[in-house]
Amino acid sequence: MAEAAALSLAPTDARWRVALMAGLLASAGLPLYVHLPRFVAALGLPLASVGGILLALRVLDFVQDPLLGRLVDRMRSRAGGLAALALLSLGGGFAAVFAAQPGLWLMATGLVVLFTAYSLGTILLYALSVEIAASREAGPHLNLAAWRESGALVGVLVASVLPAFLAAGLGLRAGYAAFGIVMALAPLVVWWAARPLWAGIAPRAAAPPALRPLIAAGGGWLLALALLNVLPVAVTATLFLFFVEDHLRLGPLAGAYLAGFFLAAAVAAPGWAALARRFGTRPVLAAAMLLAIAAFGWAAVLPAGAAWRFGAVTLGSGAAVGAELVLLPALFAALLARHDLPEGLAFGLWSFAGKLALALAAALVLPVLSLAGYVPGTAPDPAAARALVLGYAVLPCLLKLLALGLLLALPRKVF
Repeated sequence: MAEAAALSLAPTDARWRVALMAGLLASAGLPLYVHLPRFVAALGLPLASVGGILLALRVLDFVQDPLLGRLVDRMRSRAGGLAALALLSLGGGFAAVFAAQPGLWLMATGLVVLFTAYSLGTILLYALSVEIAASREAGPHLNLAAWRESGALVGVLVASVLPAFLAAGLGLRAGYAAFGIVMALAPLVVWWAARPLWAGIAPRAAAPPALRPLIAAGGGWLLALALLNVLPVAVTATLFLFFVEDHLRLGPLAGAYLAGFFLAAAVAAPGWAALARRFGTRPVLAAAMLLAIAAFGWAAVLPAGAAWRFGAVTLGSGAAVGAELVLLPALFAALLARHDLPEGLAFGLWSFAGKLALALAAALVLPVLSLAGYVPGTAPDPAAARALVLGYAVLPCLLKLLALGLLLALPRKVF
């Protein structure tokens, strides 16, 4: 790994630019899944069709994420051009979907552009963060990851609340149109601010696209851990609104709970990174997993109306997620740096693992809830209520315990 990649920037300059870009990219991830159903309903488009489009996009990710990773490896000397392509396409996708407010097929085209730009930008940023950190040790990667993931969480929070804020003042459709315009212009600012990041990326011959070196170095263990560790969060994200609205009967507080979750994650992330530098990544990550298990377990016994107690659950689980978002990618980045592995292909697989977890969560829990008789928006009968609690709180505990076991079983070479 070329030490010249430390860039001509001061470390803090590089970190805030990475955080800014991560925040913009993250606005095209989870927030879109929060807002698209409401937006599509306002346009009068069939929800089932848009759901089918989103499912087809996950199939597209299966093919394109590794290919985009390979593209990043081959064109690392043109990282600035790839960043410009990703960010400007992201802005165009936001404009096409939310500002133009098109029909179904143009909506599908806009979403393809938007999600492809999100994938390219995310893989590029994570892959080249390995070189921006310029170290074979975990410490600098943990430091950079803390800034990057805190920025991403702030971006998720802003993009989650901004459409509702604009809609309250302008009306639903006009509010979403204004959101589309803001998100079309923001990439221009971020691209300008992030340009110095790519100046120090050293050209390097792309390694052959082989998985064997990554697996031999221990990357397969971390990819498996990433998938298994994200599954509980994906399950709770899928069922969050159902649990808050139909079990706790606290629907008006759902937005506040979401904001608290992301704020807790963003605030806790730097602290977890500091603890990992002092005590080691494995014990700190294990402590975060235990915190998540405690939070999920407490949620399982909460009755309707337990507003403050569920607020504590939200803050605890958010803080735990802050650790996982920082520590796991930093471990992966440090492993790639130690073994001089192609970062683009590796983070293409990493990106796909996270998206696969979201798809698996929906495939696991939604059909089971339907079979149990649960109907969203209605008071569930005892069997449906039990299935909702088991899905939201108990299943994540079990999955997190499996992830904890895998973490403890990781070979020393991974760390």
